Amino acid sequence: MFMSLYNFNAILKIAQERNFKAIGSFNLHCIEMLPAFFKAAQQSHSPLMIQISTGTAEYLGYRLLVDAVRSLAESENVPTCLHLDHCSDISAIETAMDAGFTSVMYDGSHLDLEENIGNTRIVVEMARPRNITVEGELGAIGGSEDGKAVAAEDICFTTVEDAKRFVEETRVDMLAVSVGTVHGLYTGKAQIQHQRLKEVSAATGVPLVLHGGTGVSDEDMRLAVTEGINKVNVGTEMNVQWVDRCKTTFGKRQSERQRTQIFNSGE
Repeated sequence: MFMSLYNFNAILKIAQERNFKAIGSFNLHCIEMLPAFFKAAQQSHSPLMIQISTGTAEYLGYRLLVDAVRSLAESENVPTCLHLDHCSDISAIETAMDAGFTSVMYDGSHLDLEENIGNTRIVVEMARPRNITVEGELGAIGGSEDGKAVAAEDICFTTVEDAKRFVEETRVDMLAVSVGTVHGLYTGKAQIQHQRLKEVSAATGVPLVLHGGTGVSDEDMRLAVTEGINKVNVGTEMNVQWVDRCKTTFGKRQSERQRTQIFNSGE
């Protein structure tokens, strides 16, 4: 039976029905990562949320990604959501929607509040008739994501007042918040502002998104989930593990010439 891809609201509902309080959203950097994503979802009896950066989508192709993810979701019987991550180009978001992505993020966090609200609302209005969910972002999260960097001095934490207004005026399905995490590799422990997180959650009433999940401790992550986080982004860890494992495997199998033998080695 043909399986459609799910939007974020539907995939979160499935996760919660299976006693998961939040869903991980994992960055796909290359097609070879896909089988491992689905295998892990099957083993944990979890629905799957895969997110794609604009750079990866343009490199691999929006339609190819949709077809590949949908095909595996159907064959492996895993409820799956395909999400476009951190995109500030509305035309690229429309391309993703047309291709079949079921969730998108408009990132206007670099803009002033008025312009961020206006642009995000445009995306929401494009998405609603297609049953596509929209993630917005308020506040500047530090670190580097898809070639875009935010310096420490430019980090801007999400305020309760702005978050409430943003959600009310845009009607986003979920909100990415800046509460102390950083994109990329950590040099120390993430310092999540738990009180701020609780207050933003209470004021907005929408699922909150934690970006920069790689460097957050298990204890902090569990606490953040009780405080309103329903989606946790993990990207750097995926990339680091993939590159390190490739280096190790290729080093051990330098004489191997069959790609399938290398990638299916189980090492």
